[in-house]
Amino acid sequence: MDKETMNDVLRRNVALLSKQTEKEVGMMPATEAPLPSVEMVKEIVVLVKNIIFPDYFNKRQPDESIRSYYIGVHMEQLMTLLVKQIAHGLQFCEDCEANRTKAQVYGEAEKLALQFVDALPEIKRLLYTDVQAMFDNDPAAPNYGEVIFSYPCVNAMTHYRIAHKLHELQVPVIPRIITELAHSKTGIDIHPGAKIGEYFSIDHGTGVVIGETTIIGNHVTLYQGVTLGAKSFKYDEQGNMLNVPRHPIIENNVTIYSNASILGRITIGHNSVIGGNIWLTHSVPPYSRIQQSKAVDAGFTDGAGI
Repeated sequence: MDKETMNDVLRRNVALLSKQTEKEVGMMPATEAPLPSVEMVKEIVVLVKNIIFPDYFNKRQPDESIRSYYIGVHMEQLMTLLVKQIAHGLQFCEDCEANRTKAQVYGEAEKLALQFVDALPEIKRLLYTDVQAMFDNDPAAPNYGEVIFSYPCVNAMTHYRIAHKLHELQVPVIPRIITELAHSKTGIDIHPGAKIGEYFSIDHGTGVVIGETTIIGNHVTLYQGVTLGAKSFKYDEQGNMLNVPRHPIIENNVTIYSNASILGRITIGHNSVIGGNIWLTHSVPPYSRIQQSKAVDAGFTDGAGI
């Protein structure tokens, strides 16, 4: 192909792609302010990890005053990024007052960022209970450092607990970006709206799905492939899907083994054990033991039945 033909193709498609379609315009916020940056949101998570696990993701500082200095530096960087990204995300707030000035938007973003920073000690406390739960539930864990550095559950829960607080503060878009970053890296899909108690652990983790309205108590353990999902959806008179509680409630001290699907607004009573490959759509009382039906061995011979 000659160069002139190639340039014609490029110019034609640049012109076509530069025009915003009606569908594209309808999906964009009404304002023309910058949109949130995924790269900057990643940096927010990194800074929080540096603050919560300072000796693991930064140079170790046994001296408290030196550690305080570095955490202070990270906190200042965190505030700057948070305010900016929250302000950009507020464009997607459907309930917010229209025609707000830039100063008003940034003022609201600053308040939300400060509330998030004020929650960091509690986020740290919860994450260390998750680390403890992973260590206690996994005989393959030789020390806490390996759990913090390498376990996908800790990575996913760090993202989730950051995102959940921002979700509680009604920050749009940013929480979901944060949990999806962990989802793409670990295979663990936790909606930021889910409520998860302390000492939570996921062994292996790949394929776990926890829906938006799920409520999980304390000392709960999941294994790979577990789905805490919706069984069905409700609609209004216009046929619009309603965002109502539709995911399970898991009470304290419950263990759910691999590839179990717990669906609908049902309750798994405390101290229950749900076996692997279970499909469960009804509530079970405390201390239940739900197991798969006995497997049938067909005893195929010479290829029969294949």
